[in-house]
Formats: sequence, structure tokens, C-alpha cells
Amino acid sequence: MKRALITGANKSIGLEATRQLLHKGYYVYLGSRDQARGLEAVKKLKAEGLNHVEMVQIDVSNEESVQAARAAIGKSTEVLDVLINNAGINGGMPQTTLDTSVEVFKNVYDINVYGVVRVTQAFIDLLKKSSAPRIVNVSSSQGSLTLANDESNKYYHFKGAVYQSSKAALNMYSIVLAYELRETSIKVNMVDPGFTKTDFNNHRGTGTVEEAAQRITKYALIDDQGPTGKFFSEEFYPETGECPW
Repeated sequence: MKRALITGANKSIGLEATRQLLHKGYYVYLGSRDQARGLEAVKKLKAEGLNHVEMVQIDVSNEESVQAARAAIGKSTEVLDVLINNAGINGGMPQTTLDTSVEVFKNVYDINVYGVVRVTQAFIDLLKKSSAPRIVNVSSSQGSLTLANDESNKYYHFKGAVYQSSKAALNMYSIVLAYELRETSIKVNMVDPGFTKTDFNNHRGTGTVEEAAQRITKYALIDDQGPTGKFFSEEFYPETGECPW
């Protein structure tokens, strides 16, 4: 049975992605910063008959927590097939370039960027033991420099100096990660789940969590001929999926 770790999986898109991988026959480690909420999410999934799931407490902004999660998962498996770096925050709005404090930047980057670095570095050894390892970093079309500077973009006026720059930084990290792993079987892709109706945006989104999670799990399930080092936004580019940087 293949195994996956999803961070920030106790609710919304992360929880639905967990559900979808469970339906695909995966054993899923449901990563949750809050232990009680994580256990409640697992209880809900098991009530649906999805039993191959367990909660792993992990705060991606805390190195000790990440290492503790690595140790816990390492006790039950020597191989990890999928890592979905889903945990993220927006940092609150508005986020102007001149009035937003550096502390806000630090807090958002600590989860959206450094958190991905911490988790990826901690679990890369388990991923390398898989026959077909996949890393999916949950990004956003808001991290596209091209779209951010395109006045015809429907979200052109939705600017956030902190959140947008954190996703752009995540994209660059992911590009370099894919490059460094180019001669391995590990495939790394960035996926924009779309403007989804969740508490992340006070339910102002237009898409469903089911559709958003499908966009993410799609790239966790790609075969050996699938892409790597790519940025996908099916909301903007439904035909090819590939999003400009």
C-alpha cells in the first residue's frame, strides 16, 4: 500500500485531498498542527469507512515538531510515496508593500516557504526509497508574476504583498528542487487549487473543495511519464493546465 503525508490536512482542501487519496487505496498520514482537530478529522474519515489514515501532529513552522513527525512516521514505514505540502496561511488583509510589518512577512514565510523547506528536507530520505515518489507543493495563481502584472487578469486588483510574494518564493524553491532531483524518480510540481470557498478566504471563493483537491491529487498520482518542475492552474488554463511564472 502506497503512503502519503499531507500537511494542513485536518480541514478544507487538505482534508478532501486526504479523502481522495484514501479512496485511491493510499495509507495517509493526516498532518495537523492542532492535535484535537486532527483526531476529529480522522474520526470523521473512519466514520465514512476510510480506515487507512492516522493523524500526525506537525507544525511546519517548528523544526522540532517537523522532526518529531518524521520520527513518528519513520516508526511505521521506511517509504513515503507522496508528500503534499498543503499547509499555508494568507497573513490577513490588507497587505500593502509600505505599511505591512516585516513581522507579518516573517510569519507567513515561516509557514508558506520555510515550512515547505523543513518538511521536504525531513522526509526526502523516505521519498527516495519509493519507486515512484511525488511531491506536490500547493501554490497559487497569485504567485505568478505574469498574472500579477496582467491587467486583464480577473484577480489583478486582488493584491497582497506578503501572500503573493511567499507563493512566488515557493515556486522558485520548487523549480530548484525539481532541478536538483531531475536524475531521480521524484517528480515535483506546483499546483494552484483555484479560488476555493474555504475559511482561508472567508468563504469568498467560487470553487469547491472537491474540485480543488482533485487538482492537487491529480499530480500526486501521475505516472512516470508525467511532468516535473511545472506550475499548474487549471482554473486559469483548463486545457493545458500549465501556468506562466
